[in-house]
Amino acid sequence: MSFKKYHPSLKENIEKAGLETTNAFQKQVMPLIKGGNDVYAIGPKGCGKTTAMIISAIQKLGAEAFEDSPRALVVVKDKQAALDLKERFDVFTKRTDLRVYCAYEEYDLEKQREEVYYGVDVLISTPKRLSKLYHLNSLHLGELQLFMIHDADFIARNNLHNYVLRLSESVPKAKFAIFSETFNPKLKAFQDSFMYNARVVDFS
Repeated sequence: MSFKKYHPSLKENIEKAGLETTNAFQKQVMPLIKGGNDVYAIGPKGCGKTTAMIISAIQKLGAEAFEDSPRALVVVKDKQAALDLKERFDVFTKRTDLRVYCAYEEYDLEKQREEVYYGVDVLISTPKRLSKLYHLNSLHLGELQLFMIHDADFIARNNLHNYVLRLSESVPKAKFAIFSETFNPKLKAFQDSFMYNARVVDFS
């Protein structure tokens, strides 16, 4: 699958990153997200999960900033994962005005509340800090279009699935995409709540 029909700015960034076409995994996952499906994207390290997630999110948001509330949310395991993912997003958000922001426990909460208030399009956050910001009324999720979990195996290992379940109930309009190396029982259990119509792409 080529990138011909993607937003021009995103397409330029993709080309400058040296990507000419999607691989087998991305070819199945990206059209599903683009088509508005909830998706489990399961595949080994190096199969292109992160790139598929980032490009899909930017395309979904039209590669343009809009008002103040986040429209894409990515849940990650810790501060380092958040910062690493933002670096990857930065590669594909050049030549756009999309605002990507990281929230994690090791940063001053009041400063984060203020910085989020001034507007963000893509919010990358750890589950606990995300929950804290939301319950302090510092985060409006009414405009959220995409709720994604990056490298979601950590959800099961750290018993964080309840944070995700509670937050999923607050974003009725959002579509969900869970990227993971394994389709473990904790992730499968989400099918009983917010992922019951999800499509499964499993390359594990």
